[in-house]
Amino acid sequence: MQFKNLALAGSVLLLSMPAFAQTATTPQRISGTVEKFDGRTLGVDSLDGQALSILLPDGVRIGAVRNSTLADIKPGDFVGSAAVKGPDGKLHAQEVHIFPEALRGTGEGHRPMAGHEQTMTNAVVEGIAISADGRVLTLKYAGGTQQINVGPGVRVVRLIPGDKSLLKPGASVVVYALKAADGSLTARSVQAEKDGIKPLM
Repeated sequence: MQFKNLALAGSVLLLSMPAFAQTATTPQRISGTVEKFDGRTLGVDSLDGQALSILLPDGVRIGAVRNSTLADIKPGDFVGSAAVKGPDGKLHAQEVHIFPEALRGTGEGHRPMAGHEQTMTNAVVEGIAISADGRVLTLKYAGGTQQINVGPGVRVVRLIPGDKSLLKPGASVVVYALKAADGSLTARSVQAEKDGIKPLM
């Protein structure tokens, strides 16, 4: 059974803040492509077919990702992983992102992602074990631990800084935005395509 990737993470974040049940203070995750950007307002054609206008306030965090590998994950790293529970009752990663040291602790914890059969875990890698089909990461956070099975085909990325120059028409983006009572959207963070490497959509 396949599930649609949502992510980071762990993203995001800041750039990996997962889309949980929406509240006035919980950003919603918007994935799509840049239609236009005038330096203040970002037009996004979302994956669900909406044309959205999102305000980018001064100082909004913009980041990107760099492709990495499972072998690059080391004990002590702070990572985020979207996962689903398989028929075996274990959590199987859909993606893993490695946070830079400056973002250690971002979104720490383990929680469900509203409306989806997914969880998001942002935590410290306490242990790595070899399994028949990849690795098993033991992730430790305040209040608990989770074991995440990571297969060889799972995408692993490292979060890196970005800037507004990445917001070009046609570029893939993931925006975490707050929705006001009047329906207007204000970005809390943006993850953008860089050097052809797309964010975790």
